[in-house]
Amino acid sequence: MMADFSQYGKRRKVKGGIESQNKRGAFGQTWWGRHFVTAMEDLADPGRIARGRTYARGGQVLNLGVERGQIYGEVQGSQLEPFSASVTVDPLTDGQIAALIERVSSNPGMLAELASNAIPQALASVLLPHDKGQLDFDCTCPDDGWPCKHAAALMYIAAEHIDASAATILTLRGVDLDQLIEGVGDTETEFDRRDWFADKASFPALPKVAFSAAVDDLDPLILRKVFRADGSEEHEVSRAVADLKAFYERL
Repeated sequence: MMADFSQYGKRRKVKGGIESQNKRGAFGQTWWGRHFVTAMEDLADPGRIARGRTYARGGQVLNLGVERGQIYGEVQGSQLEPFSASVTVDPLTDGQIAALIERVSSNPGMLAELASNAIPQALASVLLPHDKGQLDFDCTCPDDGWPCKHAAALMYIAAEHIDASAATILTLRGVDLDQLIEGVGDTETEFDRRDWFADKASFPALPKVAFSAAVDDLDPLILRKVFRADGSEEHEVSRAVADLKAFYERL
């Protein structure tokens, strides 16, 4: 049954709020931003979700803060004073962070993605909330919805921040990027520390590359014309071309 929102009155329009960049369609321009939004939308009443989008697009969210385990902010509703809304997400435990460091250290590409402001797909189950047990919503408004439209609006604005800076997810889950980088560095073995120049390291054999002389990519008529420029005879030009190809073979 669709919830009746008429009892709460119309929202008061405000100036200077955080107006979302999204004006229509789904929120979440990155895959991780969309995942974050979907985790809420799967739990919420469709009517409250629709009003939450309207609030986000209308600049009703006055401010936004993100810290370990919580997104918080004030949202202007129907009353004179704005409501205080929050979204809480379980931060990772010390054990989970240690496992994350170990996983990232075994795949340098993951650390590079995190450092370049992206969330690796392989870490989605670790860093992003994926069930209702990892999300909670609260608001000082009289609406008993879970989440209410104010918390939903806050979530949508937060999703745009997450799109712009994936590090927001790390902050929310209690992971410091610099600490993560240091932790990955600390996972070096004693052998690695002693062998600074990798003298004892083993590397895969170089691939065998099929030989292709550069002269094969040149226009033979132009090449021969260049060799004739100093007055060389035709047999000298032919020998020069052959010598050039032999030099490339030796390289």
